[in-house]
Amino acid sequence: MCGIVGYVGARSVVDVVIDGLRRLEYRGYDSAGVALVYQPEGADPYLAFDKKAGKLANLEAVLDGQDRSLEASCGIGHTRWATHGVPSDRNAHPHLSADGRIALIHNGIIENFGQLRAELEADGVEFLSDTDTEVAAHLLGREYAADGDLTEAMTRVCARLEGAFTLLAVAADDPDTVVGARRNSPLVVGLGDGEYFLASDVAAFIAYTTDAVELGQDQIVTISRESGITVRGFDGKPSEGKPFSVDWDIAAAEKGGFETFMRKEINEQPTAVADTLRGRIDETGQIVLDEVRMSDQDFRDIDKVFIIACGTSYHAGLVTKYAIEHWTRIPCEVELASEFRYRDPVLDRSTLVVAISQSGETMDTLMAVRHAKDQKARVLSISNTVGSTIPRESDAVLYTRAGIEVAVASTKAFLTQLAACYLVGLHLAQVRGIKYADEVSAVLDELVAAPGKIAKVIENLEPVREMARQCAALGTDRVLFIGRHVGYPVALEGALKLKELAYLHAEGFAAGELKHGPISLIEDGTPVIAIVPSPRGRSLLHDKIISNIQEVKARGAKVIAICEEGDRITAAHADFVFETPASPTLLSPLLTAVPLQEFAAELATALGRDIDQPRNLAKSVTVE
Repeated sequence: MCGIVGYVGARSVVDVVIDGLRRLEYRGYDSAGVALVYQPEGADPYLAFDKKAGKLANLEAVLDGQDRSLEASCGIGHTRWATHGVPSDRNAHPHLSADGRIALIHNGIIENFGQLRAELEADGVEFLSDTDTEVAAHLLGREYAADGDLTEAMTRVCARLEGAFTLLAVAADDPDTVVGARRNSPLVVGLGDGEYFLASDVAAFIAYTTDAVELGQDQIVTISRESGITVRGFDGKPSEGKPFSVDWDIAAAEKGGFETFMRKEINEQPTAVADTLRGRIDETGQIVLDEVRMSDQDFRDIDKVFIIACGTSYHAGLVTKYAIEHWTRIPCEVELASEFRYRDPVLDRSTLVVAISQSGETMDTLMAVRHAKDQKARVLSISNTVGSTIPRESDAVLYTRAGIEVAVASTKAFLTQLAACYLVGLHLAQVRGIKYADEVSAVLDELVAAPGKIAKVIENLEPVREMARQCAALGTDRVLFIGRHVGYPVALEGALKLKELAYLHAEGFAAGELKHGPISLIEDGTPVIAIVPSPRGRSLLHDKIISNIQEVKARGAKVIAICEEGDRITAAHADFVFETPASPTLLSPLLTAVPLQEFAAELATALGRDIDQPRNLAKSVTVE
């Protein structure tokens, strides 16, 4: 989950590295550090490093007070999300080899670090941190001392490491070289004019170049001014990366006039959903996936679907279950990716596993995908990151087109995942002949209309913000969310957003379950947010949730209802109503999730929370 940057080139190395870290701070902000190699004229090169606990600003304050008269020749930088060892100066990256000649930064977890640490300690190596990363630094220093070749040393070290890792390293006496390695953790290369970048995300170098190289699994990359970029496998054999161009610019990584990235990303949702839907229909009316290594017959043979995901993506999966079963009549289960492989699910070649991951690197989901593949199941992935690990290891891929999402709490990634999931469900229905062309076309027309409706919701969010401010002023310490059918996953997502951002006790429930226990949480003034289905499309569901609203009001709840325009029945029973445009029930989460995002953001803001970087959380979870 950490942010990593490496640079070799003629620009100010420290400025490039810090700028990259600033754009990657969403990946981790427990601490930050840099290592720079200097080569004074007529003197030996040397390594300098600084690291500080807390946000990047703490490190910048230290660097701003230093003499910049001598420019570094290359450097690496790191923002940390702690896994081994508490956030502190001593556990911050980079870590040095025992002789101080090597500096190394790391994203991921080295699973056999305990064994390796014991081995090194037996050899007399003294550890200065509690991290697993320091093991790799000492191993690299020992290997580098053998022949003075940083790339060869990295190759030998990677052969000994187990787990998920991206490593970047520099050596004091190799002033023009940065070496990186990746296994199960992201690393991309940026190609400039006589300059080269390494980073965990292209956002780190988008200000300087849009030309990049995607590294494969178990690859080592060396960048230097003299020889450019070279790639090899962990086995030492020469290899190549996959060139690509970044199709968005630096403005996409900035706040664009909004106070926070989250507010900007909420407002980008109509465009993001429209982009995700654009160009998905071929000339015959068939839905087109991005990458397909399955035949139509493979899809026809599917007799069961599992959806695996974590967090917000899991809630998108729960919505998708309703759509897939309704449109295809295939049994569908939704699983938390972190639990999937441990319960020994029944899978075979007739099982389709749909893996949803915004980053495409979510470790729990990746390991679940690999388990599914081991059981011969087919895997279709939905991701926002082209070339990431989960799509590369899948049999079919549908990319969302949300662009970069910087705020930790997911907004536009969630809506684009919903849009992509609907397309997957319709694709299955088409290939299997379950739905006629005109039926699919009717749903697609509604999907295409959704961005305009989302924009209308966003334009009218001020009443939601006012309600959130009132809840904050009243000292609300808990908020309950209820829904039925696809409103239930939306309730779960609304509760998650509030927990993430405001640090309040928030729970989402299937409304029919209230009387089976949760209603005991209701007391006078408790806010209950009800996601109300359309009275037109699902009148029975609508009647049922009105009964649930009456149940909680009878016990003193303050009811905030998200309902369809013109729903007078709900308006008569709720204390506050926010209306969304009419939409088919299955597609309604594209609209009803938006006011819940804004409610959480405004309530958290009123409480003085940092809504872009909530405590203890990071954007991309690349460890199990």
